Amino acid sequence: MTSKIVPVIMAGGKGTRLWPLSRASAPKQFLEFLGEATLFQKTLTRVADEALYAPPIVVTNNDFRFLVAEQARAAGVALTSILLEPVARNTAPALAVAAIVIARQFGEQAVMQVLASDHEIDANDVYFACIAKAQAAAEAGRLVTFGITPSEPATGYGYIEIGEDLGNGANAVRRFVEKPDRDRATAMLAAGGYLWNSGMFMLPVGLFLRELRQYAPEVLDAAADAVAKAKHDLDFERLDEEAFARAPDISVDYAIFEKTPIAAVVPSPITWSDLGSWDSVWKTGKQDDAGNVADGSTTVLDTRNSLVISRDIHVAVQGLDNIAVIASEDAVYVGRMEDSQNVGKLVKHLAALPKTAKLTETHPTSYRPWGGYTSVLNGERFQVKRLFVTPGKRLSLQKHHHRSEHWIVVRGTAEVTIGDKTIPLRENESVYIPQGELHRLANPGKILLELIEVQTGSYLGEDDIIRIEDEFGRG
Repeated sequence: MTSKIVPVIMAGGKGTRLWPLSRASAPKQFLEFLGEATLFQKTLTRVADEALYAPPIVVTNNDFRFLVAEQARAAGVALTSILLEPVARNTAPALAVAAIVIARQFGEQAVMQVLASDHEIDANDVYFACIAKAQAAAEAGRLVTFGITPSEPATGYGYIEIGEDLGNGANAVRRFVEKPDRDRATAMLAAGGYLWNSGMFMLPVGLFLRELRQYAPEVLDAAADAVAKAKHDLDFERLDEEAFARAPDISVDYAIFEKTPIAAVVPSPITWSDLGSWDSVWKTGKQDDAGNVADGSTTVLDTRNSLVISRDIHVAVQGLDNIAVIASEDAVYVGRMEDSQNVGKLVKHLAALPKTAKLTETHPTSYRPWGGYTSVLNGERFQVKRLFVTPGKRLSLQKHHHRSEHWIVVRGTAEVTIGDKTIPLRENESVYIPQGELHRLANPGKILLELIEVQTGSYLGEDDIIRIEDEFGRG
C-alpha cells in the first residue's frame, strides 16, 4: 500500500554564484528573486499536499536554523524536524542522517523524496506525474533520480545516460556524465538518450540504508553515531559534531548512485532550473517584448535581452544588450550574460581582498530569530540601524558595556523593558536606553514592528551583547 512520501529538503548551501544578492550568510534559497516567496518557501509549498506528503525534514546548518524555522512558519508549512549539520559534509552524509531519522520515526518501509531548496520548478500536472512514477519505482525496489529533459547543450549540469526501460515511466541508469564542455554536450543531445542530472531523488529508506552499508559504510557509521548522540534544542536536532565530522565529504552520486546496480531515472519533461547563474534567472523570468527581465526599483530603456534587478537603489539601464545588472544594498554587479556562469570567480577575488571580503559574506541586512536589522549609517562612535521585529517575537533581555541606544518606532507597537519597568511605544514615540541598563524589545502586535535605532558609544560591535535571558537558546 502506498504511504505518504517523507520530503527531505537540503537547505544548508552557502552559494555565491548569484552575488551580490546571494551571500554566505544569506544564500539564494532564502531570498526572493522574481516573486514574493523565497526559493525555500516555494520548495515547501510543493510538498504541502497532506494527502501525498508527510511534514518535511529540513537539513541545514546552525547559521540558517532560524531562517528555516521562520520562513516555514511564514509559509504555513509544519515541519517534522530541522536537522543541523555541525560541519559541511556534502549530500551522502546528510541523506544518511535523514534516512536514519525517517526509519526511526516512520519505519524503513517509508519513501523519502530529496529536494534542493534553491531550485525553480513549475509544479504542474506533469511534475506531479513524474513524482508518482518515481514513487512507484522506489516502492518497486529502485533508488530513483529525476532526469530533466534538456532544452539546450548546457555545460553547468551533469548528465545521465538512460538505459533499459523498466516500465511505468522509469529507466535504468547506464552512466553518469560529469559537466561536459559545449562540444560534448551538443554531441550528447544530438545522440539522444541523455538527461540533465537534477540532484533530486526518491529513495526507499530501508533499501537506501542497505546500499549505504554496502558501498559507503564509513558514511553510514558516522551518520548513525551523529544521530544517536544528537541533542534536542528548541525546534532543532543538533547532530553530534565529532561523529558527523568523521563522515567522508562525498556526494550521494559518487557514494551510491555510480556504484549501485539498482539506480533508476525518471525522465522528467518539466520546467526546471537550479538557478545557478544570472542567465538562468533571466531564462526563468517573465521577459518583455525586448527580452528583458526587470525586477525591483528599475528603469530599462532601449535595452534588449538583459536582466536588471535592484533591491534598494533605483537602477536605470539604457542602450545595452545581453547584460546582467544586479544591485543590492551595498554592491552592484554588471556583466555580460554569457559571463554570469563565472560570478563565483569574481566572488573569490573579492573575498581575497581585505576591503571587499565582507561583501561576499554578509548583507547590510542581517536576519535573527525575532526579525532582523539593516545597517543604515556608520560613523565614529555612532551607528544607525533599522530594526524589524516579527509579530509575537521579542529580543533577549540584555545589556551593553560600551554603548547606549535610542529607539524610535516608525511602524507598529513596541513593548520596551528598561530595568524593572515595561512601557508601550507607538508610532513616532521614542525611548532612551542608558549604557549598562538591562533592556528588552518585544512586538506584542499583529503587524511587523519597525524602529530606527541610534547607537552611541566607544564600541558598537555585535559582540557587546550580554544576554541575561533568551528564549532562542543563545548565550
